Amino acid sequence: MKPKIIFSILIFLSVTFLSCSDSVNNSVTFQNLASSDVYVNFRGSKVDVPSGSIVTLKDIDKGEFQYETIYEIPAGATGSSVEGEGAGTIIMDAGTKVLVMYTSTYVDSTYTLYVSITTSEDQTEGILPNPIGP
Repeated sequence: MKPKIIFSILIFLSVTFLSCSDSVNNSVTFQNLASSDVYVNFRGSKVDVPSGSIVTLKDIDKGEFQYETIYEIPAGATGSSVEGEGAGTIIMDAGTKVLVMYTSTYVDSTYTLYVSITTSEDQTEGILPNPIGP
């Protein structure tokens, strides 16, 4: 009788501990499709993202993190601008995956960097009416 109880307890404990994870499994991926190199100031560090490359930061803690994009402009450009979310806040919850994509144009000696950010988080929170009431 005792071996059955001990065996049952061991199975219960192994299932319980295997289903719990200490890691939050968050990541931010920077994909640079722009014609020039991009540098991102994120979490107090400079992240180099050369043109045509993908850089992924893994195991980022939960929280809110500021970022800012710094970019090179091609030789001969007389002006430049950033369209999109070149700076802001990234909110990380458990299991969040973020993709920051850079593209660019070079028209009439003006270089434009486009920044697009998507996240795996559900963005509808607070938008839908509360089914329980006010």
